[in-house]
Amino acid sequence: MSDWIGHECGIAAIRLLKPFEYYVEKYGSPYFAINRLYLLMEKQHNRGQDGAGAVVMKQETEPGKPFIFRSRSADKDPISSVHQHMLSGLAESEEHLDDPEWLKRNAKFAGEILLGHLRYGTRGRGGINYCHPFLRHRNWKSRNLVLAGNFNLTNNDQLFDTLVELGQHPRSEKDTVMVMEKIGHFLDEENDRLFRIYRKEGLDRQEISKKIEQNLDILTVLKRSVKNFDGGYTMAGMVGNGDLFVMRDSCGIRPGFFYQDDEFVVVASERPAIQTAFNVPVDSVQEIKPGHALVVRKNGEILHKQISEVTTVAPCSFERIYFSRGTDKDIYEERKQLGRQLTEPVLKAIDYDLDNTVFSYIPNTAETAFMGLIEGVEAYVAERAQHHIQTERCLSPERICELIKYKPRTEKIMTKDAKLRTFITADADRTELVSMVYDTTYGVVKPQDTLVVLDDSIVRGTTLRESILRILDRLNPKKIVIVSSAPEIRYPDCYGIDMSKAKDFVAFQAAIALIKETGREAVLTDVYKKCKASMKLPREEVKNEVKPIFKLFKQGEVETKIAAILRPPDLKAEFEVIYQNLEGLHAACPNHLGDWYFSGNYPTPGGNRVVNRSFINFMDDVDARAY
Repeated sequence: MSDWIGHECGIAAIRLLKPFEYYVEKYGSPYFAINRLYLLMEKQHNRGQDGAGAVVMKQETEPGKPFIFRSRSADKDPISSVHQHMLSGLAESEEHLDDPEWLKRNAKFAGEILLGHLRYGTRGRGGINYCHPFLRHRNWKSRNLVLAGNFNLTNNDQLFDTLVELGQHPRSEKDTVMVMEKIGHFLDEENDRLFRIYRKEGLDRQEISKKIEQNLDILTVLKRSVKNFDGGYTMAGMVGNGDLFVMRDSCGIRPGFFYQDDEFVVVASERPAIQTAFNVPVDSVQEIKPGHALVVRKNGEILHKQISEVTTVAPCSFERIYFSRGTDKDIYEERKQLGRQLTEPVLKAIDYDLDNTVFSYIPNTAETAFMGLIEGVEAYVAERAQHHIQTERCLSPERICELIKYKPRTEKIMTKDAKLRTFITADADRTELVSMVYDTTYGVVKPQDTLVVLDDSIVRGTTLRESILRILDRLNPKKIVIVSSAPEIRYPDCYGIDMSKAKDFVAFQAAIALIKETGREAVLTDVYKKCKASMKLPREEVKNEVKPIFKLFKQGEVETKIAAILRPPDLKAEFEVIYQNLEGLHAACPNHLGDWYFSGNYPTPGGNRVVNRSFINFMDDVDARAY
């Protein structure tokens, strides 16, 4: 999208199902597993800008020997930094690189369980201390916990109170701390339960530790831990006994995929990453089901079991529109369909005048939807040609050739100059410099032309208003039509995407402006009172009180006002904005119906609470997150 917003975090995990030596001998390198983890992470680089981290765990280590090794980086190229650090850990034992048994016993990062993470922090905090995976160290192997995830919970306050009721003293209210300590608490309880059982059987403490490591019930630990989680998450973790787990929220908001054979279990946030890193067909990669956990036990047993009640399944549609890479087989087709469905409204906007229309797109992630739009336009051209051939009399060969060969005009109008750094200038110069971030192609647009430009989505519209539209206007077109392959973003997200403040959304701004222009400010006061009252209700009883604001308007009214807001005062060309509608979104992405940022239909009670809090913040002029 032209307005940059934060991507989701990404996870990657590998569990070697055979001894470490097997992979060194078969694949010819002790670096094999580390390199595959690096590939999984690099192929999801779109999901993390703030940092990266990885943990490798060894199985069956002797007492006194470390068995968990971590590398994290918040450098400019964090994935590469983490990878190089892991490689150097093995390279310290250069003289033993052909001795896998020695490496397994002594070398850093020579282990069977690998977990990687790519971080995007939605709360704006950076630095290595905020990079996953996080560790919870204990002297008992089966009490050690490693955790990394793509998640955001809306009920941190409730989780905090739960931990206090359990007798803990949480050091902060961050969701990462809440999750880590809650899982850790029930992990400790499971250890204590097994200890009591084996103690009654007369086993000594060393025997008990080994029995606990073999029989730890991680599924029950996870079931108890996620019982009152409200939010979107795919979390991956390791227990020191050798269990690997990945769990997904009950609504399936955040994505997670896995592949297994007799050598590996592989997990990633995106399917193509697994396909590429392990060269496997698409049908062999499975989706972790909503409300389920994938567990690879210490003994290699693989479980895919339900751990939470599944009521509303609402996978995030923004993953399909924008966040996930378009190389996924299904996402590629869905994005093309999103563009194709916009054909008719675009043709109406240009009055079907293809001779004087140039089609383009921005940014690069919109290319696939653009292809779908052009396919739709080409289908119209083919129908038009067929009609002329059937109805026109005495067609000359030249006329037939003209009809058959006619194509819509498509051009690469804008490209982004990645080298231009806007953050190094003073604020007074920033707006002008931002307008120079994009390069434009001159000489392809004529004064009589309409310029149609497709975007993934329009969130704030700031880049459009301050930069893109002015650049396009320099080409001197008659009209500019900006087309969004996504519907209007009307409500905040609270499940991980960095879109938390309703006041920032141009669609929300348009609705408020229309209310004030028509003298209906009483509606805002009424919504405000209901939002305030909802803060006193039990979480499960809260509903979205902001919805009535958008119900005031007929179809197209908000869209027209958005165009007026986005239009720079010095724009010479005519200007129009076209959005995808909800029906079109659902038709293109039928299996990913999580659309709360468009519809206001939040899949969890915490979402309704967040949208109400966001409106209260707007009315109180408070520039703060709603969760």
